[in-house]
Amino acid sequence: MQEKDIYNELSSIRNLMERSTRFISLSGLSGVMAGIYALIGAYIGYQLVYGDSGDLDYRLHMLNETQILWQLFFVAAAVLFFSLLTCIWLTVRQARKKGEHFWNPVSKRLFFSMLIPLLTGGLFMLILLYQGQYGIIAPASLIFYGLSLISGSQYTFTDVKWLGCCEIILGLLAAMFPGYGIIFWTIGFGLLHILYGSIMHFKYNQ
Repeated sequence: MQEKDIYNELSSIRNLMERSTRFISLSGLSGVMAGIYALIGAYIGYQLVYGDSGDLDYRLHMLNETQILWQLFFVAAAVLFFSLLTCIWLTVRQARKKGEHFWNPVSKRLFFSMLIPLLTGGLFMLILLYQGQYGIIAPASLIFYGLSLISGSQYTFTDVKWLGCCEIILGLLAAMFPGYGIIFWTIGFGLLHILYGSIMHFKYNQ
């Protein structure tokens, strides 16, 4: 009986230490939903750029049209907005289930560690957009997003780091094949998020 009490006490101490250093209330379902939003956005983007041609070659003349660029911008902004909104809502709900506060010192460190690569990547992509380097925008978004995940993984589940590594690899591959950036973008932000979110949900949120 004494050994059992010691084991329970050590387990409680370990849980307290984990809660004080890692944000463990991330919702796996938010990753799934973000992936679904990204797939919808990728489909809309494909229709805007390629139409019904079924051609995946890089169409520079289409992307030089201001109207197309603004439409793609609003699609990407909508995907980001709904992804963030869903992530915050589901993560807050998950935190409440675990008796935690969503905005605590650990979640703040997680947020700011991810913010620097994301802001840097966002500014870099605006520069690419301004200079007309459209073929590098998709690879850059994947690479900087992956760097952001790896940077923030020290404050949450280790699985986030592996997702970040996969995003970086996809971004590098997309840079080698700029005409197929939409495919790599769909895989990275769509399919990988759904896979990662499903794993996180069944692994941690049950």
